[in-house]
Amino acid sequence: MNVGSLKIIKDIAVFLFALCNLACDVNGLVINVKNRGGDILQETIAANVTSDTITLEYQKTEGTLITQFVDFASEIQVFKVLVLGEEERGESQFQVMCFVLRFMKNEFIATDAMSKLRQKNPGTIRNAEEDKGTEQHDLDLCVDVGQASVISPHLPVLCHDAKETTFARETDLKALAKPGGPKDAKVMLKAAHKCGVGVQERCKDTTDWWQPCTCQYQLCISWYPCGLKYCRGKDSSQKVVSYRCGIKTCKKCRLMSYYSKQKINCLWDE
Repeated sequence: MNVGSLKIIKDIAVFLFALCNLACDVNGLVINVKNRGGDILQETIAANVTSDTITLEYQKTEGTLITQFVDFASEIQVFKVLVLGEEERGESQFQVMCFVLRFMKNEFIATDAMSKLRQKNPGTIRNAEEDKGTEQHDLDLCVDVGQASVISPHLPVLCHDAKETTFARETDLKALAKPGGPKDAKVMLKAAHKCGVGVQERCKDTTDWWQPCTCQYQLCISWYPCGLKYCRGKDSSQKVVSYRCGIKTCKKCRLMSYYSKQKINCLWDE
């Protein structure tokens, strides 16, 4: 699939997203954000109150599409990365990876609060108030997307194009397991298997394009509402009260380390 075809697919996706905004219980914002390199990116953040999910998406300057999907009910978040092929290397295909991580509910504002956010000045360039730095995640499991609904009912659709490149951590799935229930640890782990065992060499350190290796991909969310702000004031009886007076914004990077069947699928890690 060439870049032109990919653009058509993206245009269709944008159209369907806009259509859903009219018909579904979805509320979204478009935010202009300055990243660490000084580029201005446009983030779309949408909250679906009915499914209790939030989707944040932006496109990098070279064309890579980053999606952060937060499933509050399942306590997981998915980072989906769609990387375009490098034309100068004769690549016309794109590749998609999904990184599944445990989600702590204090990492992002709640869906209902997100759905009520509005911008007074939509054209303003936003900068996050707090830089949460970079977290490293070693993803030791390959997820079977066809069985991944036990992790989150949204995973099979969201990561449909990443059937062999969806990754998770065993520690996360065990922490999310509910003993005796449909999300028992044994059931959860049936949806994933250990991959890359014994593979230690970084992709950037091998010259063999077809050799299995450990790939690293860094993705950053330059602006997101990470919490609510509370102010103190006095009510009509002069009693000191606390009230919600805004949102706190953060930026955060994550360095994903995962198994790649071939170095050629990890060209950015050089």
